[in-house]
Amino acid sequence: MHPRNRMFILAALVYALLGGLLGILWLVHPGLIPGNVPRIHGHLMLLGFVTMMIYGVGLHVLPRFSGRSLFSERLGHAQFLLANIGLWVMVAGWLVFHHATVAVGGSMAWGAMILFAVNIALTVRHYGPKGA
Repeated sequence: MHPRNRMFILAALVYALLGGLLGILWLVHPGLIPGNVPRIHGHLMLLGFVTMMIYGVGLHVLPRFSGRSLFSERLGHAQFLLANIGLWVMVAGWLVFHHATVAVGGSMAWGAMILFAVNIALTVRHYGPKGA
């Protein structure tokens, strides 16, 4: 497995633990953590856990299913950086209720999704009438 894909999977597990802990802390003591905690929790779980797991598994499995190498390892690395930095920028924005910061982080996370989509689409595309 490519080290970057392993890092996506490990990051996903860390985000799941952080998101779960944040949710429990918020339920036990709602005023303990500042900011929009439900959104932070939700995005740590969905963008952090679910999406990062999809990225890691998808970048590993989909090229193998297509019988081809990943179109661009560089796009995969850029995707990893954009996805993780974007999520933390969003979290920072929600901690201080700063919508512009959330928008920047969200744009970065969306950019990572675009890179994933392009990279996978170019990896699994059909080359001829039989897909060969």
